[in-house]
Amino acid sequence: MSDSSSAFAAPASEAARDDAGRGTPGSAPSMPSASQPGLAAGSSTGPQPFVYLGRQPILDRNGALNAYELLFRGGAQNRADVDDDALATAQVMTRTIGQLGVPAVLGRHYGYVNISRELLFDDIVHLLPPGRFVLEVLEHVRFDAAVLERLAQLRRAGYRIAFDDVSEITENLLRALPYADIVKVDLLQTERAALPGLVASLAAHGKTLIAEKVETGEDFELASSLGFELFQGYFFARPQVLRAPRVRASRLALVRLLALVANDVGTAELERELRSHPGVVVQLLRLVNSSAYSPGRPISSLREAVLAAGTRQIARWAQLLLYASGRDLPWGSDPLVQLAGTRSHFMELAARSLSPQDPEFADAAFMTGIFSLVHVLVGSTPEHTLDRLGLSREIVDAVDGHRGALGTLLRIATAAERGDHDGAQRLAREEGGMFNALTPPLLGELNLWAGAWFTAYAEG
Repeated sequence: MSDSSSAFAAPASEAARDDAGRGTPGSAPSMPSASQPGLAAGSSTGPQPFVYLGRQPILDRNGALNAYELLFRGGAQNRADVDDDALATAQVMTRTIGQLGVPAVLGRHYGYVNISRELLFDDIVHLLPPGRFVLEVLEHVRFDAAVLERLAQLRRAGYRIAFDDVSEITENLLRALPYADIVKVDLLQTERAALPGLVASLAAHGKTLIAEKVETGEDFELASSLGFELFQGYFFARPQVLRAPRVRASRLALVRLLALVANDVGTAELERELRSHPGVVVQLLRLVNSSAYSPGRPISSLREAVLAAGTRQIARWAQLLLYASGRDLPWGSDPLVQLAGTRSHFMELAARSLSPQDPEFADAAFMTGIFSLVHVLVGSTPEHTLDRLGLSREIVDAVDGHRGALGTLLRIATAAERGDHDGAQRLAREEGGMFNALTPPLLGELNLWAGAWFTAYAEG
């Protein structure tokens, strides 16, 4: 839905119970469209090669898009089936930031994310940039002194706080209202006779009011007449289901990263550990480019990504990925991860052999190897995928056209991993210059070293 599209032409007659995507089955089926890339189409059985994310618009009284609420979806079917609120939110975060990407999910709008008491106190909440996300506190959270202090801290950090599923004024709510910016009123759960008084009381506290579960035109007219500013519900739009290929991260890698950060190691050691886990590097780049800590310039080495994110953000991200991870293929058994890891290390070793005094060339070669396969990992084209990662032009040109010295090295690496050693040697001779150093014996050694390196890490 674009800002200019009218939402009022899509009424829904059935009652909507999937208010925030938290375990109320029976919501309406998804409506995929060929004009909307990334929407789920149909369902599947067995282990899922994709991850899914629900996205429901929040509109103003003119029907213009104001924000999206982001919802957990376990499959292509447009329902939540959530047993664990914290786990569902962790998966929403990893899918939004690390797999689909914040620009693709939100555009320039805010995203509302459900926050349980558990996640409210977890440091990983800071992975959500306050300029892009609203923290939507779930209705069953009890606002004791510790929670109120935490809400105050988060607001000082720049976050906007929303209270979800409000249907009456309670002592628990009154205690917390000074710490909220937005209140979402549940029209299905609120007695119609009590609604004017509830709205007046909340408005007197200066809160932005959202009418949620707006099911009919009559609901919208009533909510609008009472002074609600924003609206959400099936009368306007059902949640869209976005889909992305599943990006697997090694649980072993994540545990190692957390241990390294806990031991306060330096950037060099973090970089060394990350080199062995290409899936984590892909997601780290997405994190850097979607957060408030983006360097604002293209990234050409893993060291730059580590420095841009910082150890605290890396720890948060590893913790979140570890928490949200499911039962995927073991890291060492994933052929795509194996290929990316072996290729990237082969290219790094070759670059060091070609130019021993240029560590930046070796770093860029390693990154080129990893990102030469990222489009396969996310089910897109190289050009579209690389544009979203903020990589340097030399790496982009190498991956998306085999141009430059890195592009030549990538072509040689691809031939070598196919076992086409004659082809790899021919490419080296044709390029000439420093590539003449890549003799058949050296190419064979590099291939063996790269393979042995991956095997050593895969076996722990």
